[in-house]
Amino acid sequence: MQTDALLAHHRVILCHYDSYSTALVFARWPDKSLLWPGPLPEGAVPAELTPVQEGEAVRQAAIAALALNGDDVVLMPEFDECFKVGDAALRVHLLRFTSFEAPGSVIEPAGGVFLPLSGLRGSAPLELGLLREVFNLMVGGTGRQRSTA
Repeated sequence: MQTDALLAHHRVILCHYDSYSTALVFARWPDKSLLWPGPLPEGAVPAELTPVQEGEAVRQAAIAALALNGDDVVLMPEFDECFKVGDAALRVHLLRFTSFEAPGSVIEPAGGVFLPLSGLRGSAPLELGLLREVFNLMVGGTGRQRSTA
């Protein structure tokens, strides 16, 4: 699947978590979206997961498009959300940077900046809800578990 076609049906949350200090930061993009390559489309509603698993392909697309170091970016399969947009499904994946510090300079050329949840007030409510799930998963280990069956 070509990158543009792949990303038309997928979004990515980029985060960095320091387990020692429990500092969790998220990428925010110039359009104020918390998702890459763009916000959830108008009218997106939570949906049951689709059986298609393309997380690794999405990770590779993000690495290529944003010039990320692939060794520092892992797919978090524990986080898996799906939205319905008209008749199509849109899946949201979580990519976590494993570097010592959040690599702000890496996402800066694309207009991204890393911020804590408290710095993301005013973002789209659905996107903030996704980040709350990531927070629960990363910090509390209690993120929502969904069945793919």
